[in-house]
Amino acid sequence: MADAVVAPVPPTTPLTIRMHAADNVAIVANDGGLAVGTLLAGGLQLQDRVPQGHKVALVAIAKDAAVIRYNVPIGYAVKDIPAGAWVHERLLHMPAARSLDDLPMATEHAAPLEPLTGYSFMGYRNADGSVGTRNILAITTTVQCVAGVVDFAVNRIKAELLPRYPQVDDVVGLEHAYGCGVAIDAPDAIIPIRTLRNISRNPNFGGEVMVVSLGCEKLQPERLLPPGSIALRGEEKLDVVCLQAEQHVGFMSMVDSIMASAEKHLQRLNARQRERVPASELLVGVQCGGSDAFSGVTANPAVGFCTDLLVRAGATVLFSETTEVRDAVDQMTARATTPEVAQAMAREMAWYDAYLQRGSADRSANTTPGNKAGGLSNIVEKAMGSIIKSGTVPISAVLSPGEKASTKGLIYAATPASDFICGTLQLAAGMNMHVFTTGRGTPYGLAECPVIKVATRTELATRWHDLMDVNAGRIADGEASIADVGWELFHLLLAVASGEKKTWAEHWKLHNALVLFNPAPIT
Repeated sequence: MADAVVAPVPPTTPLTIRMHAADNVAIVANDGGLAVGTLLAGGLQLQDRVPQGHKVALVAIAKDAAVIRYNVPIGYAVKDIPAGAWVHERLLHMPAARSLDDLPMATEHAAPLEPLTGYSFMGYRNADGSVGTRNILAITTTVQCVAGVVDFAVNRIKAELLPRYPQVDDVVGLEHAYGCGVAIDAPDAIIPIRTLRNISRNPNFGGEVMVVSLGCEKLQPERLLPPGSIALRGEEKLDVVCLQAEQHVGFMSMVDSIMASAEKHLQRLNARQRERVPASELLVGVQCGGSDAFSGVTANPAVGFCTDLLVRAGATVLFSETTEVRDAVDQMTARATTPEVAQAMAREMAWYDAYLQRGSADRSANTTPGNKAGGLSNIVEKAMGSIIKSGTVPISAVLSPGEKASTKGLIYAATPASDFICGTLQLAAGMNMHVFTTGRGTPYGLAECPVIKVATRTELATRWHDLMDVNAGRIADGEASIADVGWELFHLLLAVASGEKKTWAEHWKLHNALVLFNPAPIT
């Protein structure tokens, strides 16, 4: 992964960033952009005002010629573009999606990186061998109908019970919009069901599983968590509170039952203690949201550097967001450890292509108005910046949506790009730490797992000083290298995993709802 080197400059000096020597565009790095007539280094004069993060043509680009960034055609000019002009999305038409035929299959055989030893954190070791970074009681729900009751009960548990169990970090209700009114026997219904099943087994929940059911829903507790899907203690049965059970007379009876069940789990969780564990027990999900043109210049390359560090330390890293890496599929399949892993990636891409086609959409529907305002012209440019989060190490495994990770190393966990759905699916994969990069800014957080937020720009990190945990904008400012910020993030991950530090999202108790991915019909 190339480290874009930018020398420190006075704030009034025009600054552009070119990602590869073959690129015919560069992005403007100055806050507020650059005015028409500005002279760039080398003598090129701007023909237009160019906003921060947007592209300027370094040479004249003829109609239908490729616009190159990251040494990749991100589009083709719809008309002649003079040198010094602002190159924005309206001047480009997007390349066709890369065919999934004849992809390079496990063709890269880079020398293995040196193992990184001696790093550890204080975690909660679970009976199944996994390790939690937090000690949380999670209450699984089988259907949206019970959400209000569970929310009421959780608030009471936090107020009345949790203070008596100081070793327990939190109580969360795993609420969702599934469970009934769905075609539960449809082939794709397995995705939301296994997602919720595997979230219930997340390492941060300590193996304690309790369920609140309505009673009449399609997703019955025994279907969600059949025998053998979770490890129960001895002869214990699955702990289920059914709201329609005859013993519940009135609302408070339901709440009292949930609280009584919760207290048994709180007692066991409270007996747990952190212990020193190797960094290899981290399972880190990486994701981006509210992306801009700096995402692929600062934050995502720093995350990619950290990804390499984590994998060298024996940890597991999940990268996802299918539509946001679809245009880098040939890079992915080439980096696979085996042809079988490469074929699995292509299979997930093909499945998602077909899913979008059924909705009369394609990958171009991904980019948002904010992405474009931040300088990203289309999904191809966005994908080239997104894939950098995965670093340079080989891709060792592939997960279908909702599956749980069972191997170490770098894993492609296929998910939609939606922040909330991707985070939900990464929790199902077993994520115990989350890294989220943003250029436009988002207060995203998860109640189930610490989320470290990385800002792509110093302006955002300064303005949102109590929401962003890491300022990768220092890379563009010339004040830090990609390696500097990558190491900073690595050390911060260990400190947050140990409970020594809290993220801003934890501090403010910001969290987004779980959103299950349900491609099956709703009846």
